[in-house]
Amino acid sequence: MPGRGLLLGPFPGSGSHGGAERPVRRGRIVDPESCGRLLGRIADAALGPDRSDSVIVLSHPVLAGAAHRTAARALLAGLGTTRVVVLSSARAAAAYAGPREAGPVLVVDMGAELTEVTLLVGGLVADARQAENGLDDLDGLDPATLPSVLGRTVLDMITSMWRHDRHGAIRGALRKGPVLAGGGALRTDVTDHLARCLGTRVRLADDPSTTVVRGAGQILSSVLRHRPTPPERSGRPR
Repeated sequence: MPGRGLLLGPFPGSGSHGGAERPVRRGRIVDPESCGRLLGRIADAALGPDRSDSVIVLSHPVLAGAAHRTAARALLAGLGTTRVVVLSSARAAAAYAGPREAGPVLVVDMGAELTEVTLLVGGLVADARQAENGLDDLDGLDPATLPSVLGRTVLDMITSMWRHDRHGAIRGALRKGPVLAGGGALRTDVTDHLARCLGTRVRLADDPSTTVVRGAGQILSSVLRHRPTPPERSGRPR
């Protein structure tokens, strides 16, 4: 939160070396009960007990299925908020770190458990690829080989999208440089390798590992600025 920083850290017992499974794995909710408790703790800390005028932004992996999005919506509905804005993680990343000029944008999100490449045209998803592996799956590799392994995953997805691109959008997005997000973008050896293989510059935000949540926050701020002013209740504005 602005002025308060991080309200809640990792879920107790989570992480690859924790004693319990994480409530979200590979971008999917695998333990709804634990996930609901975590969301409740965040809502208590950030919103307080009365959430009737609150808005929440939910970002999800680009290729998350309808069942997973529905499960997330159901958990958020239980928090008692007024509105939930749903968007893909690629749109959130582009909102924070993407090129400001018009035209197609390529977002490469290299996370702990997923790697995604998304082509946005006019702010909408035109094409996307996902690999169900990420940095956590590369633990134990020789650090010298990690850039080429992760780079090959990304390049294979971009190549596949290029073959199916009928309008030159991928080419236009690459000319501007792809937006890199996720923990993988923190590694200069990885970003340098991608730039060399693609023959173009790459774009990074100040902190790529939080690009998605910061972009979602920007979109939330925009929604709040443009929503109607709620009526006064109990003699005081809210």
